[in-house]
Formats: sequence, C-alpha cells, structure tokens
Amino acid sequence: MGKKNQPKFKLGDTVVIIMYGTVGNITDIKYLEGSYVYEVNYSEGLYIEKTLESITEYEGEILYQQEQIDIEYKYIIGDLVQVDGYEYDYFKIIGYRTEIWRYKENAWEDVIYELSRISDGEWLEAHEEELTLIADAKRADAIIQKLGLILPKKNNELTIIAKKNNPGKGERDMTMTKNEKKEMIDGLLDLYNDYCKLFNQFGDDEYQHIMKIALDKIEKAAEEMYPGHKKEHTK
Repeated sequence: MGKKNQPKFKLGDTVVIIMYGTVGNITDIKYLEGSYVYEVNYSEGLYIEKTLESITEYEGEILYQQEQIDIEYKYIIGDLVQVDGYEYDYFKIIGYRTEIWRYKENAWEDVIYELSRISDGEWLEAHEEELTLIADAKRADAIIQKLGLILPKKNNELTIIAKKNNPGKGERDMTMTKNEKKEMIDGLLDLYNDYCKLFNQFGDDEYQHIMKIALDKIEKAAEEMYPGHKKEHTK
C-alpha cells in the first residue's frame, strides 16, 4: 500500500476560496476517500484542494469577509485592581480596548485596560495578565473607603489620606493624625473580620486576598503609631 500524498495546505495557512474570492484560515484537515479536504474559518462545509489557493499565489480579486470575534473580558469598568510593578498602589478600571492583529501566518487579539490610580488619578495602561482583582465594580468604592485609600470631603472632593514620603512643592502635608489612624485600623479590622467570615463560608481566594491587604495596612498603621515596636516575623 503506497504512501498517501501530503496535503497542499497546513493548519493556519491563509487561503482564498476561489469560487467566492474570500479569504480564510485553514482550521482543520481531513482525508476522505483518497483526497484531502479542508475546513476554513471553522465553517461547516469542507473544501477540496482545487477550490482553494494560497493567498500569496492568488491573482484574482479578493473579497474580505467581515470577521466575527467573540472576546471575553476578565475585568469591567469600575473594578478595583493592582498592577504588576505597582504593588503598593490601587487602580480603578476606567476603560478598555481590544487591538486586533492579523498577519499572513498569525492572528491574535490583545485586550488593554485603561486605569486611574486611586491615590492621585494618574492614568496607566496595562494588559490583562498584569492585573489582579481586588474588588469588583459593585464593591470597589466600599473597599476603597474601608482600606483607607481616600477620604471624601463635604464638597465631594477626594482627599488622599495615605501618607506621602516626599510631598512636592506647594503640596500640603497629608499625614494622618493618630485618631484618624485608630479609626482606620478599626475599620480595617471590621473589614478583615467580614471577609474572614466570607472566606470561611465560600473559600473564595478573592476574600483571602482582601484579608491580606487589610492586615498589611493594619500592621503598617500600627508601626507608624508605635515606632520601634515592629513585630518580628519568624520564618
């Protein structure tokens, strides 16, 4: 029994369906009754080799089909996130866009999120894999308040209560008073206990993550209130 011929096209090849003049990618190859047939763009129909031609060899007019792309977004506008490389900052998602890349032998979609830093409103772009969810849009504002990131004034402006290490020229001192720190610690303890109960009930890693953030901020505030009494952690 002789060897069967090799297929003319391979998976991922960009081809033209000659009878239509439309372009697509080879998504499956089958060998039926002594001939290779090809699936194009996951369509239900199959095409034999002579009905297809490589896009680099096709000399006729090409009619580009409208491509339907389904993209799942991991985050939405309003979500509170952290970004790789900005471990001590928190950001809100204020927008996102999808960049679609198509080349002769490759294709992909890239989701880019537009962010606003909670502490000062600085704008930043980040890819999906660089983000870690802290709280979804429904709970973000409550988490921001309880984590002590911002404090609303009566005129609805936002005053940053996180201590800045090096205030710039003309920038007022935003160090918290001792009473403010005590109030923040009380709020953080309530937050920690609430999410501890949720974690014990549902086992969701997101709850545990918020517990860790709250605990870190409690320890930091306590160290600032009582310098020289930092607790030594044993390995």
